[in-house]
Amino acid sequence: MPSRTLLRRLLGAALLLPVASLSPAVAAAADERTVDYQGLRLALPADWRVIDLDRHPEACLRLDVPTLYLGHAGTQSECTGRAAATRADTLHLEPIAGAPPRADIPTLAVDGGRALPPTESDSNEVRYALRRTGVMATLSYGAAPDTVRALLTRAVAAGRTPAGAEGAAARSRPAAPVVTAALAAARAPRSAQEAFTGEGFDACTAPTQRSMDSWRAGSPFRAVGVYIGGRARACAQPQLTAAWVRRQAAAGWHLMPIWVGPQPWHSKSTGLSTDPSRANEQGRAAADGAVDAARSLGLPEGTVLYNDLENYSDRATWDAPSVAYLTAWTVRLHELGFRSGAYVAASSGVKALSAHYHQAPQAMPDVLWGARWNGAASVSDKDMGLSGRTPQWVGPRRAHQFRGDHDASYGGVTLNIDRNWLDVDPAALGPVVKLPSLS
Repeated sequence: MPSRTLLRRLLGAALLLPVASLSPAVAAAADERTVDYQGLRLALPADWRVIDLDRHPEACLRLDVPTLYLGHAGTQSECTGRAAATRADTLHLEPIAGAPPRADIPTLAVDGGRALPPTESDSNEVRYALRRTGVMATLSYGAAPDTVRALLTRAVAAGRTPAGAEGAAARSRPAAPVVTAALAAARAPRSAQEAFTGEGFDACTAPTQRSMDSWRAGSPFRAVGVYIGGRARACAQPQLTAAWVRRQAAAGWHLMPIWVGPQPWHSKSTGLSTDPSRANEQGRAAADGAVDAARSLGLPEGTVLYNDLENYSDRATWDAPSVAYLTAWTVRLHELGFRSGAYVAASSGVKALSAHYHQAPQAMPDVLWGARWNGAASVSDKDMGLSGRTPQWVGPRRAHQFRGDHDASYGGVTLNIDRNWLDVDPAALGPVVKLPSLS
């Protein structure tokens, strides 16, 4: 699921806003690398971008480029790419009033001049509801949140409460509550994964409701992949709430929740370990994080959760840790009552899993999602990259990503997507098999 081009991914002209394109108050401060926003004064590193989302609602909230985002997210129609090779420190500031109650990352309330409580998340994003200024601050980080949290802490200390902000903050929506498993279950859709054979799409960020409604009416798609978390997730998810999940399930969409965990490349922030034992631990940790996110979004037990493991060319290095990671992911998901899916490339991950299938068939992912951009809307052995007449993943247990990273328009709405053909029926997979830990 790589981006179309490195230029569009990192240096899109619409994203790199010159100082002159910002509002006057922000532009003057940006010359000094200082930005004032609703009572907060931020001293930014020289390499950070500043993007005014009110003026550029199409801008993508990327998590791999150091950026200060200001205002509520818009359509994010410029989002491309799926997995980030390196996570960057970013900060998104928006009014608490109107900020979405995101379920995929933790939100902590901060009153008055209190210090920001330290916290981390499996997706390397956290939110602070700064009630004194009425600002919701979403932090994204690489290996650790310390640097960007310190930047925000200094801004809170140096800032002031805008006139009327305290009253506005008191009237605005409070910090998003922690969604307990019991509450999520009560709100869960009847099913977000009915049996489905047909075409689906995935996009870097969950589309707006208007986009989903337009595409439901005018596109050939009836399944949608959505990135619910993971340290290598490339785009923020301002639309992703439990209510969004319920609405898509009620409309008849088959959902493919995707976790973008550590990847088969060398990166301190997003890399998979080359040691299979350590990769096994990372697989179990990824499953824990994915289940937490799924439960917060109201997805019930039995849901297939997909792990996005990107393509690699050095099979001698990455085959063993990739298999260890994905089998540990599967075993842990089964322990927690969920089903396992794996998105892997036909030329690497599919071959590695297939070669080791006989060693532990019950620890293999329940559903195989193979990426081979050959334009064939099919889950045949050949199109999946499997040997002919294989018994592996037979039946409704396959998906094929047959075209990647392109713009598509339906109902007047354009999204950057990958196209997939699915033949998946979770109910036909049988009971979740809980195996002893592989660790």
